[in-house]
Amino acid sequence: MIDVHSLINVSNDIFLQLSLIVILSAIAALILRLFKQPHILAYILVGILITPIFKVITNTSIIESISTIGIAFLLFIVGMEMDFKKLKNVALVSTGGGLIQIVILFFIGFLVSLLLGFTNIEAIYIALLISFSSTMLVVKLLSDNREISTLHGRIVVGILVVQDIVAILALSILASINGFSWVLMGIALLKFGALFGIAYLSSKFIFPWLFKFAAEYQELLLITSLAVCFAFSVAASYLGFSIAIGSFIAGLTLGNLEYNFDIMGKVKSLKDFFSMLFFVSLGMSLSLGVIKQEWVPLVVITFLVILVKPVISLVTCVLFKYTKKPAFLTSISLTQIGEFSLILAAQGLLLGHISNSLFSVVVVVTLLTMVLSTYFIKYDNWLYNLFEHPLRIFDDFTSEGMEFIPTDVKPKIILCGHNRIGYSVLKELKSVKKEVLVVDYNPEMISHLMKEGYHCIYGDVADEEIVERMNLKHISMLISTVPEIKDSLFIIHKVKSVNRTAKVIVTASDIDESTKLYSAGADYVILPHFLGGEHVAKLITKVRTGEVKLHEERKHHLLHLKERKEHGQEHPKV
Repeated sequence: MIDVHSLINVSNDIFLQLSLIVILSAIAALILRLFKQPHILAYILVGILITPIFKVITNTSIIESISTIGIAFLLFIVGMEMDFKKLKNVALVSTGGGLIQIVILFFIGFLVSLLLGFTNIEAIYIALLISFSSTMLVVKLLSDNREISTLHGRIVVGILVVQDIVAILALSILASINGFSWVLMGIALLKFGALFGIAYLSSKFIFPWLFKFAAEYQELLLITSLAVCFAFSVAASYLGFSIAIGSFIAGLTLGNLEYNFDIMGKVKSLKDFFSMLFFVSLGMSLSLGVIKQEWVPLVVITFLVILVKPVISLVTCVLFKYTKKPAFLTSISLTQIGEFSLILAAQGLLLGHISNSLFSVVVVVTLLTMVLSTYFIKYDNWLYNLFEHPLRIFDDFTSEGMEFIPTDVKPKIILCGHNRIGYSVLKELKSVKKEVLVVDYNPEMISHLMKEGYHCIYGDVADEEIVERMNLKHISMLISTVPEIKDSLFIIHKVKSVNRTAKVIVTASDIDESTKLYSAGADYVILPHFLGGEHVAKLITKVRTGEVKLHEERKHHLLHLKERKEHGQEHPKV
């Protein structure tokens, strides 16, 4: 006779648990996609339904295993995707601003936690938890919105890198806080330095030739990469650190190899799979009872994360002379507790530093803030338009000293955006330098252009105040390399409403966008991918007909790349 209960009870069967999670997650994601909602929300809801509500899976050890494996693998991917060279132009605000934000949030969180009645050690954990945001969630959402390459996207990623580094140090220190002594602290730092040193030496002398061999066999490349990840995770665990530290260091090590793109291509599907498991496991860890029992600290900590934290981030960016729009978009992207916070909380629970109720509060706040920030990032431009007027109080702090008009000649040509295309355009306009005005909202780029002697204004092209300074009535041409279609439509409208004869050239990402821009009145629309293909086609034709020599073109190209590198254009974005 068939035991029906045994058919639906999956608590002791890992395969059935994973099958149930994957099937329900796929169904939920498809349903939410129909309503244009993020997949992450679907995964979290599935986790809540499986364990807290219907109690289909009740074995908490399985949940912990899924979370541990998922977090370790996800941090391996995070480490691999970190390219410090891409953050060069925003290094100052990322490091300085990131550290300032962490310090201020830590002291506010610590004091508030003490007022709520938590012990000193618990207050330290809470203060650290609210200081860190989710690298995995934010990078994914920014990529989905095609904002990872924008100024605020690069600032956010830079700040997240700083937070991750501080979180790793915090993990190392808190792991040795029981029976603390400076000797033990010194030993812990030596162990961490040794592990990092081994990783660095391996990336220089062992991994290059090892992966050169492995790259010849595609299946071997994936297995070898995962072996490195687990080897460093085991080593970190053996030295007394979290396995997440080891996987993160392994990711950083392999991320600097010339085969990093091949490796990332191989593990992309695994990354998506473990991302799903990570978010489902968060939902499964939720304790519904804690919402009623611990609602006061839950509300207060959530308030700190979604209101106080973005205000601090906003003010910090303004202090570094960024205008209100990138500052606001940066702050709105950091309104959540991240995966490192969960790792810290899990370690604190394991070490007996925090209670089960506090851990449950952390999980609830993490879920709540992740879900809310998903919508904040998705509708970030709408939120900016909503708060644009009150944000004008920051204009006096960011515009001072960032407008440079070296001559009395009124500019006839305006270039909006000094990126990949803008750099090439400005180079061609060098002969009429005095007639060119450059508008960009990267303060470091504006500072560089000031030294070059160009007319320039620091600000957002979609800012009414900046538009007023452009003197649009008297220009002959405006060229915009800004990729956002809303900004392009705004620029076209502003120019054509006051100067019908001025030529307006804007940039689009695809054919549909270019059609809309032409309909709005654009005189020409730049499609970077099409222009790149046309350039290569013309070059091939000239090589075939003997008009140019390929080796001469190669030499010219190398000189051009070197020049761009000297001007901070190694990784330009459209």
